[in-house]
Amino acid sequence: MFKFASLLALASLIPAFVQAQQPLYAQCGGTDWTGATTCVSGATCQEVNEYYFQCLPGTASSTPATTTTPATTQPGSTTTSGTGSPTTTTTPSTDNPYTGYNVWLTPYYADEVQTAAGQISDATLKAKALKVADIPTFTWFDVVAKVPTLGTYLADAQSKQQSSGQKQLVQIVVYDLPDRDCAALASNGEFSIANDGLNKYKDYIDQIVAQVKQYPDVRVVAVIEPDSLANLVTNLNVSKCSGAQTAYKSGVVYALQQLNSVGVYMYIDAGHAGWLGWSANLSPAAELFAQIYSDAGKPSFVRGLATNVANYNALSASSPDPITQGNSNYDELHYIDALAPMLSSAGFPAHFIVDQGRSGVQDIRDQWGDWCNVKGAGFGTRPTTNTGSSLIDAIVWVKPGGECDGTSNSSATRYDAHCGQSDALQPAPEAGTWFQAYFEALVSNASPSL
Repeated sequence: MFKFASLLALASLIPAFVQAQQPLYAQCGGTDWTGATTCVSGATCQEVNEYYFQCLPGTASSTPATTTTPATTQPGSTTTSGTGSPTTTTTPSTDNPYTGYNVWLTPYYADEVQTAAGQISDATLKAKALKVADIPTFTWFDVVAKVPTLGTYLADAQSKQQSSGQKQLVQIVVYDLPDRDCAALASNGEFSIANDGLNKYKDYIDQIVAQVKQYPDVRVVAVIEPDSLANLVTNLNVSKCSGAQTAYKSGVVYALQQLNSVGVYMYIDAGHAGWLGWSANLSPAAELFAQIYSDAGKPSFVRGLATNVANYNALSASSPDPITQGNSNYDELHYIDALAPMLSSAGFPAHFIVDQGRSGVQDIRDQWGDWCNVKGAGFGTRPTTNTGSSLIDAIVWVKPGGECDGTSNSSATRYDAHCGQSDALQPAPEAGTWFQAYFEALVSNASPSL
């Protein structure tokens, strides 16, 4: 709205069909959106999801971050509830799955980074930003409509493998359980348990399997369902979580079985030190992971667990952050060292990968549970297999830095109060969309420096 009466008077002279244009990366549409729906020159309003349309660089033919296009059945996929028992066709290596492989760079994220760097006027910061495009991250398959692109990515990785002779490894996140994100709002998914969501999820898994099956020479590493099982350890007092418990377990078991059949190396998400690392949560967590693993038939390609996904904890902190008071497992290494023996005793493979993509700066949160676009964060340790721990296969970047955690717009359908807290950078767009100011902060605060 205009602030001054004189401007209001001027606005009244403009024909009704002339609307203000939204700047680059601003919202321009979506459910309940009442603002402008056109963008400044050089940008086009593109659908990200039903709640959020965003002004993105280029023309309408550009690929949106997320779409709501109905899923189509891929060749070889199953459109039923997926009750068949898969048969493992390959034998996993007993070594670290990252050893001897080149981690393939996701072109979508590289394009996001290069576009974002183009918006930075400071030459030094811009040069640092461009380096991020060469750092491998995971690709999140958070809606069915994205699954066909997995085949495109695997084909590219296979081509690079054949031309260079360097074995390629593609990193993905499987993230589409029905009633997803049961204890929060920002990343609510597309499937509802009440609307046959579990069968739709199984079809989603079948479509991923069909894509992977076409490229058996390319290694795939997957993080399985961030936050899902951790919610079953600590948040069953939340009605949506208690109601989702059976579907979560069944869905994850199915995912493990089917992905195992095509040789996908899997790390089940295990929250982080500030969630499952508390002493009271360690044993229940280990028991749950072991139960899921056993229920799935102990799939041979389940390698272990992923921790700190999309979070900010240090792998090894020089001193405890004040917010961790009361928890002796104040960083990811302490958490892993405490959890691993319990996992082994329960018969679960105790290997880990740890997300350090946004963990470059510590002591920046008001509370340990604050997770949304935390101010002062910086890119962290680069992906590596030199982890300093025999339990940790790799330091990775699971969360693509610059993609938003959640909107700060309190009137938005998917608004979560964590995104409006004092330690969250604002204003912030919808979850999963590009957050230019946050990306620039991650670059500026990176430790080690880019």
